[in-house]
Amino acid sequence: QVPLVESGGGLVPPGGSLRLSCAASDSAVRYSSVGWFRQAPGKEREGVSCISSTTGSTYYASSVKGRFLISRDNDENTVYLQMNSLKAEDTAVYYCATEGPCTVVAEAFGRGPDPKEYEVWGPGTQVTVST
Repeated sequence: QVPLVESGGGLVPPGGSLRLSCAASDSAVRYSSVGWFRQAPGKEREGVSCISSTTGSTYYASSVKGRFLISRDNDENTVYLQMNSLKAEDTAVYYCATEGPCTVVAEAFGRGPDPKEYEVWGPGTQVTVST
């Protein structure tokens, strides 16, 4: 297992930007797909985006496509989620996870990766979009 730690959350006004980081303590994360997920109060955890370990391909839920950008820095064992044009409905605890699939199938239905298919999770970071 590769312990993961998220950072970069905070309070931002609507229309603002944040960059979340998912740092792994082991270089093995380079060989695993990594997903970003979020959970708002009273709602189920949902997939936001993922980056494939094999192809480097990236996929997004339709709710964030065009506003969020996922990337990875293998030298730093870190995966980032750049979030732009933030909306109030983006408010949630954001998690990164690994050891799960990252394919185009979910994106074809407008969804992000399935959280039930990911094995290793970070503790999460709070993102609040509000005036």
